[in-house]
Amino acid sequence: MHDLVLRHVRPGAAAPAVDIAVDGGVIAAIGPDAGPGREEISLDGRVVVPGLWDAHVHLTQWARTRGRVDVSGAGSVAEACALVRAQEREGMLVGFGFRWATWAAAPDAEALDAARSAPTVLLSGDLHTVWLNTAAARTLGSAPGLLREDAAFAVQIALGAQPLAPGALAATVSDAAARGVVGIVDLEMADNVEDWAARIAGGIDALRVDAGFYEPLLDARIAAGARTGAVVDGTRGLLRHGPLKVITDGSLNTRTAHCLDPYPGGGHGAQNVPPDHLTLLMRRAHQAGIACAIHAIGDAAASIALDSFAATGARGSIEHAQLVGARDIARFASLGVVASVQPEHALDDRDVADALWEGRTGRAFPWRALLDAGGRLALGSDAPVAPLDPWIAMSAAVHRTRDGRAPWHPEQAISVDEALRASTRTRLAPGEPADLAVLDAAPWAAGPEALRRIPVALTLVAGRITHAAL
Repeated sequence: MHDLVLRHVRPGAAAPAVDIAVDGGVIAAIGPDAGPGREEISLDGRVVVPGLWDAHVHLTQWARTRGRVDVSGAGSVAEACALVRAQEREGMLVGFGFRWATWAAAPDAEALDAARSAPTVLLSGDLHTVWLNTAAARTLGSAPGLLREDAAFAVQIALGAQPLAPGALAATVSDAAARGVVGIVDLEMADNVEDWAARIAGGIDALRVDAGFYEPLLDARIAAGARTGAVVDGTRGLLRHGPLKVITDGSLNTRTAHCLDPYPGGGHGAQNVPPDHLTLLMRRAHQAGIACAIHAIGDAAASIALDSFAATGARGSIEHAQLVGARDIARFASLGVVASVQPEHALDDRDVADALWEGRTGRAFPWRALLDAGGRLALGSDAPVAPLDPWIAMSAAVHRTRDGRAPWHPEQAISVDEALRASTRTRLAPGEPADLAVLDAAPWAAGPEALRRIPVALTLVAGRITHAAL
């Protein structure tokens, strides 16, 4: 960290240009001619905002998509198999991104066997389904065909034993910094404290990281006194202990999100964690000073999760909150539970939601309603489910459209300022960390596509430049 001054930046939509002086990683002063005697960076009236956070990431999975086959364009079993058949790779092939909820036929092992005899695994775009051919099932010790929820996660964990492509992780972190990102909540199914401590020590240090974890590590975290928000020693303040993550239900595209009303054809989805066990986990975590990040996509799952927050007094978030019952909207605020949401999912899933949640989509992805009821939003991507890019998330939240389509339930849209607040953790004020993003364009009047592509000129973490494109 060194002392510097950012000359002539605009800290708001109509704010006059000022200087921002930084000392020891902290904003020291803001105003005209602030910070004489420091290193100067002239920014010619560019816009500055607090550094951006992604509140829900699977960073290693996101890095792995660089080496995986894109099958997101498939609209049927036959189209997915054609994409696989076109590949000329040797050995294990891993694809990512298919969404099968509205396909005429469900994926099966026979079709994938016919497309490729070598081990082949396709991961769904929501990561709650995997599709394996017989050879991959033998290699990974799994059943072949279409696997959902815990069986799918087990395959993903097994794939995690394969080494990352050289440089993939560093490039992924660099790409995030280039979009103004200063921090992430990493909810990878791994020991994220151990992994990130090693990464930071090895020079992958452009991000702050809150390291989430899952139930198998709860005993060890409690024994170690790992309270949420506590800095991990030896990481220069970049790594903190994060929340306990619990996946209580499935997903919309896998038809396993736990809903009060049935899906077309029957079934209410899956409650992966029984309510009593969820409450037990949350109580243990809360008593140890650990926050809870509770995955709940369907309205039944969200209600159960809120019940457990009420019963335990736990603090934390509901992750996704894609469908919320009318009586539960206000409970987010009254219980102090953050709605950690991924706005791009609404655009990815709007057609599936119209089909599978017909008549209920007015309370799907209900960001305006949550804010109006006094709740708090935190925006994220769930990368690799959506790109790790807060501007994409903010555009989806503000405009609820892309690709020229009519906005989907625009009554649930939020403002640019609300989206920025939900994507940041600091303020532009003396005494705040100098986690900053300097923009080449103002976001406040940007349309859907322009907001998704806001150019970032400079990113700083504690006053240290992690990205520069001046």
